[in-house]
Amino acid sequence: MNKKLLLACACLFCSSLADARTERLTIQGDHGKLVADLQMPDVMPKRCPIVILCHGFGGARNNGLFNGIADELEKLGIATIRFDFNGHGESEGDFQQMTVPNEVEDARHIYEYVKADARFGRIGIAGHSQGGVVTAMLAGQLGKKALKGGVVLLAPAGVLRDDAIRGTVAGQPPFQGDPLDPPEYVEVWGHRLGREYIKTAFWLPIYETAEGYKGKACIVHGTSDRVVPYTYGLRFHQIWKGSEWHLLDRYDHGFGPNPSEAVKCTVDFFSKQF
Repeated sequence: MNKKLLLACACLFCSSLADARTERLTIQGDHGKLVADLQMPDVMPKRCPIVILCHGFGGARNNGLFNGIADELEKLGIATIRFDFNGHGESEGDFQQMTVPNEVEDARHIYEYVKADARFGRIGIAGHSQGGVVTAMLAGQLGKKALKGGVVLLAPAGVLRDDAIRGTVAGQPPFQGDPLDPPEYVEVWGHRLGREYIKTAFWLPIYETAEGYKGKACIVHGTSDRVVPYTYGLRFHQIWKGSEWHLLDRYDHGFGPNPSEAVKCTVDFFSKQF
């Protein structure tokens, strides 16, 4: 066996040890199969609490923010499931066909999967950016009895409806034409974003739907967020009476310069719910 093959085997062995308590799953979503990682504590309590993690626009399930949250919750005996939305990461689907409503349905499929697994008890959910909008809308639809573990929004992108009305997407310059009759697609971050995304975003009842949730919640936002101004997060805090509000001074949309602060806010909140 040559050195390269030996090294590859060694890396594979180390990786399998590191991921010994992580299950890779494939779950049917709204636009094809979704790839997910189910991360569990070494010692699983009976009816283990679990948190669903929803990434943002153009993102993927494995990023520094969510990996940090999953690792810290695992230490507290709390499981997590993070997944790629349709058209993102390793999941099926075409990015051009992705919309916020079909992402809400993706998240609902994940929720139903977790709910049906007898290993898990209380369920919480957290989302970043567009994933925060998805999280808030799904929470409003499901209600507090379904999400006894609570809800965390990280820089929730409530701005996306206003962006669509202005004819822009994800902070990009306005596209040509009528926002009510958008082009077949617009180029955003190297992706083709379809007209249906813009049309549905224009009328999206983000806050109106989120108001249906009456449970425990936490919203975290940064004052230096130029993609989603913090006032959009503040509005969730205002409609969710009694929710926690963490405004991080000089933090940007990805919670730079120190994402661990957003991780801490999230983990501290969930530790009090389970």
